[in-house]
Amino acid sequence: MDKLDAYKMDGLGNDFIIFDKRKKSITLTKDQIIKVSSRKNVGCDQVIVIDQDKSSDAFLTFYNSDGGETSACGNGSRCLAYLLMKENNKEKTSLRTKVGILHAELDNKNLVRINMGQPNFGWRKIPLSKEMDNKNLKIRINSIDGKEIEGGFSLNVGNPHIIFFVENINNFNLKEIGPKIENHNYFPEKCNVTLASIKNKKHVKVKVWERGAGLTKACGTAACATAVSGAVLKLNERCVDIEFSEGLLNIDWKEDNNIYMTGKVSEVKKIIVNI
Repeated sequence: MDKLDAYKMDGLGNDFIIFDKRKKSITLTKDQIIKVSSRKNVGCDQVIVIDQDKSSDAFLTFYNSDGGETSACGNGSRCLAYLLMKENNKEKTSLRTKVGILHAELDNKNLVRINMGQPNFGWRKIPLSKEMDNKNLKIRINSIDGKEIEGGFSLNVGNPHIIFFVENINNFNLKEIGPKIENHNYFPEKCNVTLASIKNKKHVKVKVWERGAGLTKACGTAACATAVSGAVLKLNERCVDIEFSEGLLNIDWKEDNNIYMTGKVSEVKKIIVNI
């Protein structure tokens, strides 16, 4: 059994185990990622691997707790930005992911602001299995008391997302609904599923089912997707607070189409992981 140095961080409870292969080569199998991610072991929502990069401060690869690779992770990117800024004693950093270079800055002690790029609404870019109205996929979900709603706004913010705007997110069993929608035949690459409730134009409450990870305490790309879809539907402002169980993420969808996400991250904790 190998012992590997790693870091543990979280953004609003959305937690990560981070391996650094910039100086020492690390190769993880799918089974090892699943083992590390298990709550019976160290436990995390995602595993992140840092590597060297010529065009930015680091290249990031993200893996969900089911062992599958995912293109983007907003809270994970904010955590890594914080780690690198602390390491380099700087207040700005750049990270490259499979969806492009992300620029981040430290607003104050542990408030990290990151440019998550631009949303994609095209059915091929989301992707959907066929051309349809991405603002309303007409997918039906049922509340706990049996009330049926129809809807689903779909877009891509680094990952494919679908958002259902409902009156009360606690009236729905996301643990039951999530995997069904994640694996719906409309989504060839699966999707993240969000239930959102508008508190007011500047405050939206959410619950998220992440593809490959399940129920999560927070999800950065889902917060971005919720804010953008709500703004398109004129349910909320372009700058809005998205509330998770352990705190808020501020999402600001600028007129230049870039999405800025700001929120707290934890301090960096060094750990040893048994592989």
